[in-house]
Amino acid sequence: MSQLRAAAAGGLRRSGRRPVPPARQSRKGASPRGAPAPAPPPAQHLFADPVEIEALRGSLLAWYDKCKRDLPWRTLAATEPDADRRAYAVWVSEIMLQQTQVATVIDYYNRWMQKWPTLQALAQASLEEVNELWTGLGYYSRGKRLQEAARKVMSDLAGRMPRTAEDLQKLLPGVGRYTAGAIASISYGQATGVVDGNVIRVLCRLRCIGADSSSPAVIDWLWDMANALVDRSRPGDFNQAMMELGATVCVPKAPLCGECPVKQHCRARRRQLFGKPAPVPDVEDCGAGGCPLCPPATDPWDSSLGVTNFPRKAAKKQPRVARTATCVLERRGCHGGPEYLIVQRPSSGLLAGLWEFPSLPLAQGLQEEKQREVLADHLRAWTGWPVAAGGLRLIGEVVHIFSHIHQTYVIYSLPLDGDVTLDPALSPSRWVTEQEFHASAVSTAMKKVL
Repeated sequence: MSQLRAAAAGGLRRSGRRPVPPARQSRKGASPRGAPAPAPPPAQHLFADPVEIEALRGSLLAWYDKCKRDLPWRTLAATEPDADRRAYAVWVSEIMLQQTQVATVIDYYNRWMQKWPTLQALAQASLEEVNELWTGLGYYSRGKRLQEAARKVMSDLAGRMPRTAEDLQKLLPGVGRYTAGAIASISYGQATGVVDGNVIRVLCRLRCIGADSSSPAVIDWLWDMANALVDRSRPGDFNQAMMELGATVCVPKAPLCGECPVKQHCRARRRQLFGKPAPVPDVEDCGAGGCPLCPPATDPWDSSLGVTNFPRKAAKKQPRVARTATCVLERRGCHGGPEYLIVQRPSSGLLAGLWEFPSLPLAQGLQEEKQREVLADHLRAWTGWPVAAGGLRLIGEVVHIFSHIHQTYVIYSLPLDGDVTLDPALSPSRWVTEQEFHASAVSTAMKKVL
């Protein structure tokens, strides 16, 4: 383990970052006063052999050079000579790729970079424009934070991006440890590792890490491993290769182990093929010493799962169930076609700043008659019109799944003969045609409603 620490610390020193402070290191070994510190992970879980590390780096990078996908942000990172533009291009891609698949991101990324090719251009854009381009990509706060950070770079940092992972994380809102490491390694060549979902899966399988991979203690160990493994001469390519491996070969289900360039280093595959390799004790035997990285005794290795025993996570929290009454107010436009009233959501919280049809959260178990009454009251307060509950026509329901909410929209329609203007103090509003609606910053859920 001392070699692992030395390798990690050495990589940080060479990259210009300060070594991990003692307080950070002590978290893994911390224990209540008077209680013995938990045993460190045995060597089976770690990368402690410099020869193996070099072999893994070489095999992975050779595979990446041959098999990597042609992606627009990789092209920009490899060809853009200006360091700030290069970092911006990587930054945008990393923010978009959070919680979103590559195939979905490509079109959004190309349109974004065409519209705002530089930090300066993004900083001058309006939030409305950002939300409109982001529509359909989900997790809309990502675009808002990206623009806020771009404005900070222009106003506080003279348009110059921070040059290290430490400064990127410290100075830019919305940039966490992973994003900072990705930008610094890919754009500036800083020898720092990255840990995302793909890297977690690869590392846990390579070293049979069966403890809860979402726990802070295990994440800390994985970051140490990533910093020890990252290739010092090609850190950006190595980090992308680890992520590429997890995305295309070492996938969650039905991994392509036969095509894996580092399969000879994978302890999960060895366990699957040969069982306990003698005379070296297998990883499940180290659990007797309170190993912090072993699978729990209550959930041991399942031979039917093979390498997909890893990684393991705590049971996913069930999404919250919510119901919302949504009313589509419609009038005849000046050109004869229908127009719809949309209102803007608050500037913080879920779907912040997006536009929607007038909506009202509903209490669970509310009967249809009562739903009409509360929605009519809500519309009367907003419009000042004598909206009658009986005038609301029930259209149906639409279900939309957010990451943490199972949302049902109960949809009503209300045709109007004249204009309605809401009090701007309550909520900004405007009438739009169907074409204008789809061009506005509206969520995918509202498109389903229409």
